[in-house]
Order: sequence, then C-alpha cells, then structure tokens
Amino acid sequence: MERQLRIEIEDLHVAYSGRTVVAGAHLVAAEGEITGLVGPNGSGKSTLLRTVYRHLKPTAGRVLLAGTDLRELSAVQSARHVAALPQERGSDFELTVREVVAMGRTPYKRAFAGDDAVDRDMIARALADVGMEAAAGRRFTTLSGGERQRVLLARAFAQNPEVLVLDEPTNHLDIRHQVELLALLRAQRRTTLVSLHDLNAAAAVCDRLHVLSAGAVVASGAPRDVLTPALLAEVFGVRAAVVDHPLTGDPLIAFDHQAPVGTETDAAVEVRTVRTGG
Repeated sequence: MERQLRIEIEDLHVAYSGRTVVAGAHLVAAEGEITGLVGPNGSGKSTLLRTVYRHLKPTAGRVLLAGTDLRELSAVQSARHVAALPQERGSDFELTVREVVAMGRTPYKRAFAGDDAVDRDMIARALADVGMEAAAGRRFTTLSGGERQRVLLARAFAQNPEVLVLDEPTNHLDIRHQVELLALLRAQRRTTLVSLHDLNAAAAVCDRLHVLSAGAVVASGAPRDVLTPALLAEVFGVRAAVVDHPLTGDPLIAFDHQAPVGTETDAAVEVRTVRTGG
C-alpha cells in the first residue's frame, strides 16, 4: 500500500439496550501494523469494532482516522479508507462469487456504473489473494462457510482500503486456510484492527494486542508483554504457561485443561496495564 493510515480510539463509550458495553476505551492501530483485540466473550470486542466501521454510534468518545473523526466523513469517503469483515455475514446472496467481490468496488463508482479495467483488476487480484479465483462463477449460496468467509474477505480487499477491520476472520476456516489468511494479512502490511478468539494466533500475527475485559482495555502492548500467566488467569480464568514456539519463537500459550483457576496454588493477581509507545 502506498498510503497507510492510523486509527486512534479516544475514550470510547458505547451503550445500547440500556447497558454500557464499551467503557472508556483508548487504543491505537498504528500505520501498517496488525493490532489485535482479545478478551473473553462479552468483553466488548465486536462492539468496539462496529463503532470503527460505523455500524454503531458511540455514546461518547471518538474514532479518529489519521486525526479526523470518522463521523465527519461521508459514508462513501469512509468506505474508501476503511473496509470491514463483520461477524454478521449475509448468507443469502443470490449472486456469483465474482459479483459479491465486485461489491467492494461500489465506493468508487457512480450509480449503476459497470466495472472498468481497474475494477476488474482489483476483483481478480482479491480473488487470487484468497484462493477463490476458480470459484468466481459459482453462486455464493453454494459455498461452504469457510469459502464464504474467504469471498467476503476478498470483497474487503477489492475495496482497496488503507485500514482493514476484521471481526473473527478465521471463523469457519480450516487450519490450512487460517494459516494462509494470517500470513496474507502479515504480507499485505495494511493497518489492520482484528479481533481473535485464538490467543496463539493473535500472538503469532499481531504486532500489538489490546486486552478487553468488561468493556475496558486492561492491558496493551506487544503479545509477549501482554499474554502473561497472571493476565490469562485474571481475565480469561485459565491456568497456562507461556513458552517459546519451537518453530517460530513466538509466544505459545500452553493451557492447563485439567486444573481450574482458583486452587490454593493460585495466588490472586491484579491485572496490570502494560503500556508501550503510541
């Protein structure tokens, strides 16, 4: 990418149905880095991401794109800079795979305009990136869950954004396609804000992690600094050791599946916010 933009979230509060879901979150997704959100179910990860791609309006606080409040941009302007892969993914498209991916070019077109040479090149490249070029003529509704996931990611790539916002992008993917997708994100070096349930995947692919608990960011920093046994016990309620991956050297979390947190050998731990440079 020739241009890379920074996302800054300042004192973000989000509430709906009378309940505060995100409470005063501060975080940065730096230019060209993969920034991960991790936390237990219900910690506010998806809600925070929905405010970044403007599906939800914050109760207070701001989401800044290169210093500009995203809410000050038009929907088209925002879509030219930020592409999203949400968890709510339509499954009833009566369209071909290529037509679904072509939807990513909408922010660059006039109403009812056809594809030009640039559009066709971007669509073909996006399909190739996710390994779905051979399926371009198939109906979207005939695809498996993993295949649909890859097509919707291709649609985001076709949008040619500086910023990707991905909510659990490895869901429904088998292990090979999980590895390929994460490697692809690393290779593209777009500014990426991604939520992941798999902590080992997050440790391997993310430059920086933000840990959410009960709607608040409780730890931020490099994966090795953040994913400590104490934090894993306090935030996720699991006993684990953190070791070096034998192949990559990345932090590898070895979970204890036999003993719960809270035994007499477990000392109470206080979550410590880890802050590194902006």
